[in-house]
Amino acid sequence: MSVNETLATYSNYLVYGAMAAYTVAMIAFAWSLASMRGRDLVPAAAAASASSGGGVAVATKADVTVGGPDDGALAPGRRSGNIGMSTMWFGTVLLFGGVLLRGLSVQRAPWGNMCEFSMTSALGVAVVFLAISLKRDVRWMGIFVVLPVLLALGASMTFLYTDAAQLVPALKSYWLVIHVSAAVICGGAFCIGAALTVLFLVADSGERRAVAGESYRLDWLARRLPESAKLDAMAYRVHAFMFPLWTFAIVAGAIWAENAWGRYWGWDPKETWAFITWVAYAAYLHARATVGWKGRKAAIVALVAFGCFLFNYFGVNMLITGLHSYAGV
Repeated sequence: MSVNETLATYSNYLVYGAMAAYTVAMIAFAWSLASMRGRDLVPAAAAASASSGGGVAVATKADVTVGGPDDGALAPGRRSGNIGMSTMWFGTVLLFGGVLLRGLSVQRAPWGNMCEFSMTSALGVAVVFLAISLKRDVRWMGIFVVLPVLLALGASMTFLYTDAAQLVPALKSYWLVIHVSAAVICGGAFCIGAALTVLFLVADSGERRAVAGESYRLDWLARRLPESAKLDAMAYRVHAFMFPLWTFAIVAGAIWAENAWGRYWGWDPKETWAFITWVAYAAYLHARATVGWKGRKAAIVALVAFGCFLFNYFGVNMLITGLHSYAGV
């Protein structure tokens, strides 16, 4: 076995180790969420209605720094949440090692096909989540982050798996590092933003139903989440922070396309859906900034935008033939 083959093999071992660590983190986060003390939904909903005329309240910067309803040092679920965070860090270190060895085995950036891009995207989601955790207590969100990470890694090591190999000529450029690394970071942030958006809808529905005195199937989850206004503000800040980087990723891709194919833009399916995704997220940010949309209307637009991103990620690569079909499985 050559040195490169050995590195590729150890890369797979590290990825499997990361998956094992993330599985432990998933169980710990689930236990932590189930053990949390639920909050009273009625006061939060009443305050939101009073302050925004029936919509969602606007959270301040100070509000968003608060964690979930379980903030006490010795609160139920705290210890299992700490275990989840620790194993999340450990799994991310292992995954980083796996991605690094994958690149060293072929002496190039480790995102030349769907297998490698899925590995790196999972790493991007984990890194964004852990970066947020350095400033805020987000243990309540851990289960909703580690699940997509595990799914992406499972896909990369099964039906998307491809042996480490050299790139096709069009990919042999330093723009591969610039363009794809920006896209990976954005993908991680958009996944976190989508998770926050879905959780906002759950919390908001719980608060509205509580005020109306109606039952809600996800009441147990809504009570364990921060107030809906805080989730809405967090989702907005994640999207607003990452939108310029997504713009840069598209521009960098256009420059790379000119170097590789002699034109900046040719409406290739990948280019088209990257632009559609950009328009959708721009519409989300524009609606919030100018129309004043907050809460459920903005959340729907954000989820539509994330759906465009997912189709650009999976659908274009696996279902549509184009110049970007080099990512084949």
